[in-house]
Amino acid sequence: MTGRRMVRIALQLALLGFVAWYVRAHWNDYRLVFQQAAPDWGTLAWSSCLVLLAYVVLIQTWRQTVVAWGERLDFRSAMRIWFVSNLGKYVPGKYWSIAAMGTLAQAQGVSPVAAVGSSLVVTLVNLVTGFAVFFVAGARAMDVPASAVIAVVVLGAAMIGAPWLLPVAIRIVNRLARREFAVPHLPPRAIWWAAAGTTLAWVLYGVAFQAFVSGMSRGSVHGTLADWTAIFIGPYLVGFIAVFAPGGLGAREVAMAEALQRTGLALGAMSALLVAASRIWLTVLEIVPGVLFLLVRPMDRSDSSSNR
Repeated sequence: MTGRRMVRIALQLALLGFVAWYVRAHWNDYRLVFQQAAPDWGTLAWSSCLVLLAYVVLIQTWRQTVVAWGERLDFRSAMRIWFVSNLGKYVPGKYWSIAAMGTLAQAQGVSPVAAVGSSLVVTLVNLVTGFAVFFVAGARAMDVPASAVIAVVVLGAAMIGAPWLLPVAIRIVNRLARREFAVPHLPPRAIWWAAAGTTLAWVLYGVAFQAFVSGMSRGSVHGTLADWTAIFIGPYLVGFIAVFAPGGLGAREVAMAEALQRTGLALGAMSALLVAASRIWLTVLEIVPGVLFLLVRPMDRSDSSSNR
């Protein structure tokens, strides 16, 4: 057994262990939510399909950034890598997901630069586009200051110009520090694909969350699609930025409760129900596919070539 394969197996076992611990630790919360709720399961199924569609968009977005580096990766392999590495967000520290994605992608023959670089690009661009969609959608309901919108516009411009700005910045650092850091090659197509794909995914998340709220409240939903999109994205970003919170646990819930309170779209028991139920909803949709892919042995490139 090679060292790389041992690392992959150890990583998979660790992820499964953390997933089992997470579900067991919060099982009482899950049971309480379902005892109190009277959901419309058809609407909830539709909202779940929209979330899975957003995942498909993100997977294809990441795969295209890999291709932009001149690598090859089929969609099925990309889907497995994405879902399995996504389990890393439930381990304290956000870098586990990126590290797992790089390791699994290299096992499929993708170069380390393209594997890690593409995941970093999509992660960073996803943050910028997430804030952009949040500020646009929540500008009215959450009274977003104009300075925050301007900051996102500046970040967006820097993101688009990153393929040309990054090499210049590295050369300046080399000159000032008298060092010879490698100048990375960041394909422009990687940025464009990431920006388009992540923006579409955020919009799908917003539509899915509105449908989810409708399913949990039997259709009595107030507010616009923009309101619910902002209420979902803002707390999601807060949870992502909270580095040491597994899956954003705690941080995202507090932020969502505050957003619901500020907009007045859900108060008291209904707010608590939506906060808890949305955590369960997303956790199941993120964990179940990853665990299923972990239980199925992948076919490495070396395996497929030996069978030809």
